[in-house]
Amino acid sequence: MDDTRPALRLAGLRKDFGRPAVDGLGLVVRRGEFYALLGPNGAGKTTTLRLVTGLLAPDAGSIEVLGIDLAGAPAAAKARIAYLPDEPMLYGKLKPFEYLEFVAGLWGVRADAAEARARELLDWLDLSPHAHELTEGFSRGMKQKLALAGALVHDPELLILDEPLTGLDAAAARQVKDLLLAHVAKGGTVILTTHILEVAERLAQRIGIIRQGRLIAEGTLEELRARTRGGSLEDVFLQLTATP
Repeated sequence: MDDTRPALRLAGLRKDFGRPAVDGLGLVVRRGEFYALLGPNGAGKTTTLRLVTGLLAPDAGSIEVLGIDLAGAPAAAKARIAYLPDEPMLYGKLKPFEYLEFVAGLWGVRADAAEARARELLDWLDLSPHAHELTEGFSRGMKQKLALAGALVHDPELLILDEPLTGLDAAAARQVKDLLLAHVAKGGTVILTTHILEVAERLAQRIGIIRQGRLIAEGTLEELRARTRGGSLEDVFLQLTATP
C-alpha cells in the first residue's frame, strides 16, 4: 500500500435523486487530517458520506480510500473505514461492553485486544458506570457516545462522522471532541459534517464547503478568510454560501 496516497480522493462524483444531490464533486482529504465538510441543508453532505462508505452507489465518478478504489475492491476499502451516522442504531438488548465486543468481532479484532480497547473507550467516555445496563434505557447522548466507541473499537484509519455532537450536552461533547483529536494525533483521519460551526472552527485543520452538491471553497480557516471579508467561520460560511 502506498502511504503517500490521501485518505480520501473523490473525482467527478455524482448522485441524482431526480435532481443532482452530488454534482461532479471532487476533493482530497490528506492522511492524518481533521477535515470538516460543511454546507447548508440539502447541500449533499450526507449523500457524499454515504457514497464514500459504500451505502450508496454513485451514478458517476470515482472514490479512492487510502489508495484503494472503492468500486474495484469494496471490502478492502470498507475495512479501513468507520462511519457514524447522525442517527446511529444500537442493539437495545445488549449492554455496552457486549455491544463493543460484538462490533469488534465483526471487524476481526482479537478477543483480548477487543476487551482492552472496549474498556479504554468506555472509561474515556464515562460509560463504565453503565457498562452492565441495557442500552435501550440510555439517553440519546449516551447512545451517541456508545456508537462512537463502536466506530473506534477497531481503530479505523478513516473515521467518518455525520453530525456526531447532536444531542450531547457540553461535557459529553467535550469528551467526544477530545477523543476525535486523540485519534488524529495517533495518525488517524477524521472527516465530519456539523452544523455547529464553532466545532469545525476549533477542530478542523481544513474545511470544505459544498453547495448544491459542488465544492465551492476549501482550505484552512485563514485561507477561507482570505477569500472573503473575514471574521468567524460562521461569517465566512454565510458569505461563501450566500445565493448569488
